[in-house]
Amino acid sequence: MPLTIDIAVASEDGGLPSSELIERWIGAALEAGAPRPDAEVSVCIVDEAESQALNHRYRGKDKPTNVLSFPADLPAELELPLLGDLVVCAPVVAREAKEQGKSPEAHWAHMLVHGTLHLLGYDHIDPEEADQMESLETRILTRLNYPAPYDEAPIPGESQPTGQIQTHER
Repeated sequence: MPLTIDIAVASEDGGLPSSELIERWIGAALEAGAPRPDAEVSVCIVDEAESQALNHRYRGKDKPTNVLSFPADLPAELELPLLGDLVVCAPVVAREAKEQGKSPEAHWAHMLVHGTLHLLGYDHIDPEEADQMESLETRILTRLNYPAPYDEAPIPGESQPTGQIQTHER
């Protein structure tokens, strides 16, 4: 499957994944979520100020978040492979990985798979859709030899129901 990924880094954070890993994670999500003959995704890695500004503008939440997905809204007759844009906040991903006892690589993989599935139309607003999306994320990540993202132990001092994503608000 021809996959084009444009990556822009607007972050001072170190420890970012390689472009090869980003392509592998997005490619796995596309293959499992909705096979396409070709696809184009833009990934922008940002710091907290930009993530917060975008999250406030587009979601009404005045705080930085781990990943934002902006599906392309193109007329079908254009037949372009553009899926949309992912904006990943490097400091939030790093902090969440540490807080959740995950490797940074595993958490980056989860955020890019999660965001890509949003570009494909998956969502987690209602419980049934959330179960479907989380199941697919788990299948993709375990096939990539990462731990299941929703099986982690709760963060000490916080109460979280089983199956609730710790990194993305519902």
